[in-house]
Amino acid sequence: MPRKLRIGILFGGHSAEHEISLQSARNVIAAADPQKYEVVPIAITKEGRWRVGVLPPGASAQKGLLEKVSAEGMEVIPAASPGEPGPLVPVSKSGGANRLGKLDVIFPVLHGTFGEDGTVQGLLELAGIPYVGAGVLGSAAGMDKDVMKRLFRERGLPIVPYVIVRRLDLERDVVRVCRTVEKKFRYPVFVKPANLGSSVGISKARNRKELKAALEAASRYDRKILVERAIEGREIECAVLGNDDPIASVPGEIVPGREFYDYAAKYLEDTAELIVPAPLRSHQVKRVQRLAVQAFQAIECAGMARVDFFLEKKTGQFYVNEINTIPGFTAISMYPRMWEASGLPYARLLDRLIELALERHREKARTHYNLLPSHKKIPKP
Repeated sequence: MPRKLRIGILFGGHSAEHEISLQSARNVIAAADPQKYEVVPIAITKEGRWRVGVLPPGASAQKGLLEKVSAEGMEVIPAASPGEPGPLVPVSKSGGANRLGKLDVIFPVLHGTFGEDGTVQGLLELAGIPYVGAGVLGSAAGMDKDVMKRLFRERGLPIVPYVIVRRLDLERDVVRVCRTVEKKFRYPVFVKPANLGSSVGISKARNRKELKAALEAASRYDRKILVERAIEGREIECAVLGNDDPIASVPGEIVPGREFYDYAAKYLEDTAELIVPAPLRSHQVKRVQRLAVQAFQAIECAGMARVDFFLEKKTGQFYVNEINTIPGFTAISMYPRMWEASGLPYARLLDRLIELALERHREKARTHYNLLPSHKKIPKP
């Protein structure tokens, strides 16, 4: 019988989306096949400290357990050096490196800054450990809505017109910023932090007073703010899975219980209707799937992503809104639901994501980083 893979589930994070990450991590841990995997919960606290816990035999991450790991787990530091144990090293010598053991792969279930933006991925690259999901470039590009949309536009994908506002510009002359926006668009407009997810800090502005308030709210979460034309239409999503040959799921649709699908509608209320598969015509399904794969490839993504669309009611035009390189895995999350509807159940989806992580790691290991032939050594000075 092959040995179990030791999977580090990395969750929490120094981010406004910390609590959402815990919800996702609970679901991933509960769905991981105990016959195949030994799950090691790794928490990043809100202050940015790393802690490792232990799951009791046969236990899933019931409510309170992951919070306990965050509060009481063994404190470690990530070692950005290949070959280090873990690659996590206990802060205290009494912690004992042997207790950590070796991790075969890490599954980051992190949302937002310092987790989904390439920072953790860079650390794992330096540590030489396989990990699930996009690499440094794909993660960073997918997190920055401005850079993301520029790459989409370069690929010829349809995007909603937008302008970028800097926090410094707001502090210098907010009226001037409002006038610039008003010259570009008619109200209403949407205002978003450029580098955040889960609809945190997003507002809809119908006039200048609301625009000022929306800009101020978004500026609390990022130094770069995106303002775009409001689209009246349907919210469609599509899941993508793969590395060099990605495939798309059947699309889903979100029908918000309020004016738009904001943070409260996603995580605090139970008013949104999630429809999988989305009621679309066959040619629309093919269009969404094709655009989703193209968006995935445009930012050099890998492993997984959820691509969000607007379907404008007036024109019937699809717009690529954004890509999420670490989609939610909560009980209401669309990514696993869309794959379930496509014939790939949750547990098998996790298997496939881990397979893709190991496959990508093996492929990258074929890359040469030394100009000298492998049999030659660098002469001593």
